[in-house]
Amino acid sequence: MTSSPENVVENTIEAVLVGGPSDLPATARSQRLPSDGQKVKIHHRGGYEHFERESAGAVASRDPVVFRWTTRTRVAE
Repeated sequence: MTSSPENVVENTIEAVLVGGPSDLPATARSQRLPSDGQKVKIHHRGGYEHFERESAGAVASRDPVVFRWTTRTRVAE
């Protein structure tokens, strides 16, 4: 069974990443993520910036879901 483009959009949310380094590009701060996702990590400056969903809230809402910065980890060498 394959996903249609409509199903992909229905199963995602608009997410806004808040906090973290000030030089994180604005394009990285607004994303479409899986609707059931609780965490996201963004590759940035040789490491990863970690964000966690602020609250579950109503998935059907058209408002973006806020993910707050929690920590940074470095890429293992």
